[in-house]
Amino acid sequence: MPCHKQQMNNINSGQELSMKQVRFADSSSSNNNNNNVQPAVLSDSGPSDVPTQPVSQENLGPQLKLLPLNDQIRELQTIIRDKTTSRGDFVFCADRLIRLVVEEGLNQLPYSECTVTTPTGYKYDGVKFERGNCGVSIMRSGEAMEQGLRDCCRSIRIGKILIQSDEETQKAKVYYAKFPPDVYRRKVLLMYPILSTGNTVIEAVKVLIEHGVQPRHIILLSLFSTPHGAKSIIQEFPDITILTTEVHPVAPTHFGQRYFGTD
Repeated sequence: MPCHKQQMNNINSGQELSMKQVRFADSSSSNNNNNNVQPAVLSDSGPSDVPTQPVSQENLGPQLKLLPLNDQIRELQTIIRDKTTSRGDFVFCADRLIRLVVEEGLNQLPYSECTVTTPTGYKYDGVKFERGNCGVSIMRSGEAMEQGLRDCCRSIRIGKILIQSDEETQKAKVYYAKFPPDVYRRKVLLMYPILSTGNTVIEAVKVLIEHGVQPRHIILLSLFSTPHGAKSIIQEFPDITILTTEVHPVAPTHFGQRYFGTD
């Protein structure tokens, strides 16, 4: 009996250990549509709250999508957040995380069916990427994501928006905007790695709307978001799509300075 009891204890301990090991992988088990991206859930907590884990209380619907969380993504998030990380490692891991977000962002764009002939003469039924897309980066931190997009779409056109906060009023103000002439016809991948308050992105989307872009044609690519920032953007533009890797009250706002070496 004592031996049997000890075996049961070992099994229970093993189960607990196993659950801890797959904790991050489990969060990706539920797919959203056929894109394998899970809809995010948020709380009403403001950016001043500091929990140790990402929040998940209030579902804001399919507009906000999270990359399926796994150990690889979690490690990249950890290295980026770690204050002891060297700049070289920071940029390397940031580029890896950006590439994952960009790849999934492209997966949200339209594809059409096509048939090709293989070198052996057989017909293969596949898909092809539809034209009519572009990228727009919010300067300056958004420029860190441009190369990741170009690595995936070699000839894609990329516009830029410069937005800065007024020192007195703290209100975001647009200083510069340059887009492809036919941006109103395109699906737009809007790039901004850190969503903190959401004010900068809201102003950027307003500029795109002024140029004829429909919010439903905008996919915002980010790495980290606060609940407050994501909620503000979705409440202002319910048709926009936000793609990110994590929703957490504490965002790594040092990202731009570390990436470009200006910290």
